[in-house]
Amino acid sequence: MSRLEAKKPPLFISEPLTKDTVSQSLSLLSGILKSCYGPAGRLKQLHNGVGGYVCTTSQSSAILSRLSVSHPILSVLMASVQNHICCFSDCGLFTAILCCSLIENFKSLNVASCTVIKISKHLLSLCMDYLKSEACGCRVSVDFSSLETLLCLVRSILTSKPACMLNKPEVDHLTMLILKAFMFTVPCHVETNAVLGKCIIVPVKGRRVADSTVLPGLLIETPEIQLAKPLAVKRTCSNMIKIALFCVSMSGDLFNPEEGTITVHHGISLEMSEVNQLLNVGKQLVNEEVGLVVCQKVIHPSLKQYLKENHVIAVDRAGLSLMEPLSRMTGSKPIASIHSLSPSCYGSLKDVRLESFASKHFVHLIPKDTVVCSLILCNRNETAWDELKRACETAEHVLQLTVKEPLALLGGGCTETHLASYIRHKSCSLSTSSFKDLDCSRTQYQLVADGFCRSLESVACSLNHDDGEILTDMVYGHCWLVPSGFPSVSNWSDLVSKCGCGINGNTENLNWRLLQGQFGSPIIQGCPKDPSVKVADFLTLDCFAAKCSGLQVALETANLILDLSYVIEDQN
Repeated sequence: MSRLEAKKPPLFISEPLTKDTVSQSLSLLSGILKSCYGPAGRLKQLHNGVGGYVCTTSQSSAILSRLSVSHPILSVLMASVQNHICCFSDCGLFTAILCCSLIENFKSLNVASCTVIKISKHLLSLCMDYLKSEACGCRVSVDFSSLETLLCLVRSILTSKPACMLNKPEVDHLTMLILKAFMFTVPCHVETNAVLGKCIIVPVKGRRVADSTVLPGLLIETPEIQLAKPLAVKRTCSNMIKIALFCVSMSGDLFNPEEGTITVHHGISLEMSEVNQLLNVGKQLVNEEVGLVVCQKVIHPSLKQYLKENHVIAVDRAGLSLMEPLSRMTGSKPIASIHSLSPSCYGSLKDVRLESFASKHFVHLIPKDTVVCSLILCNRNETAWDELKRACETAEHVLQLTVKEPLALLGGGCTETHLASYIRHKSCSLSTSSFKDLDCSRTQYQLVADGFCRSLESVACSLNHDDGEILTDMVYGHCWLVPSGFPSVSNWSDLVSKCGCGINGNTENLNWRLLQGQFGSPIIQGCPKDPSVKVADFLTLDCFAAKCSGLQVALETANLILDLSYVIEDQN
């Protein structure tokens, strides 16, 4: 078919970062994300142009997945941050805000982009080496024999999500539940390649958060089972319950005509033939002492009735999402055909009970060794529940990451300001040979290092949403928030009590300086000290793995965008 109009040539945009539209879009995106950051972050309502579901959130995973951008540079930035979130669940806002700040600060320097990239990579290596060294003053070790650090880690995640609408008792209650649920997923018997279990979140909306609870095993919603009737279930001679798990439909559906032609002899009923086949399966299950049948799809009423008469519980419509945890918890192998059943496919359970929460009825499957648990999560309304579910999933993932690397970083902006203090100290003490290796001058290195430090400090400043002041001390390099309403010439010692992470108190002369609004901050001559770390209930912590990755992703993405010479757009 011939074209109705001539094909347009592609559009070449040179030096895209110098265009006003790109700068304005980056600034707008940065402003949106900064306003969401931290426990006092402002909420955003996201919806499409034709109405429908409205999402109220301050979480990066929800915001970035619902924001549509047209410029390729913003698409690169958002895709990079979203990939980080997929891998680590946490520190998405930190990554995006830092990336925007790095781009803004680096492009304002009168230094070639190739030189900026080389120097910034060196600065990143200094940060990563420091964070992974024993001398690091902004990280704490996580001791799994004690709950304090783990509780701080989970509590920090929950309190940073204001759309969950939690008060302090509710935060404390959920923190304990999430930690308890995580402990259920840790295998009792350690193997060479131990794999953590899974926590299934069961939604109960319109109820108090305090009604939330966690149970070992799995809950499957079954509206048709009446709680008033006693639960009679067949057991094996070892007092266990044998379970058969079907991932194929047992509804007795006829063949799909699209699959081919079927020849049926006169007097033969296809429907009755299917039902008889299902009943034969039921007889085999009964003869092999199966006490529970769970089907991913639908079970025919006749088969259900037959199993019930023989004291076998039948649960259908379990759904695809429960197949994997069910198989792992019970040791059963999903059966994909009703025409061939092998006894080796069966699993076992310790007990089966009926539970009721709000107006919902569940079958509670209790395993012998718990590696799967159910978190019954309650909140007042659907919006708050959705936000809380995302927060709980993030907390679970952070705990899993912490098992692999039992470390945490100080939160509340303290890691950012401490790193900035450290980099300022290191950049002053570099040898001349280092500048030769980087093929740059000392002045160029100092300019890039200052831009890097100001970018880190801008993330800490994003925690301030009420026109207060942000300080850093010259001893530990921690972040301190001054409430709004006080003049900048005040005696800071009278206005602050604890740093952002809560580890340092105002007990000595710390010589504070303002962060906000300072372009060329004074250089700290000495290396920031390591405070005597003593974990308390109020300590604010961040996931070590997630924040280290966020730091790397932010800088690498900023460097990629700075290195773009052309954007080529297809106009057809």
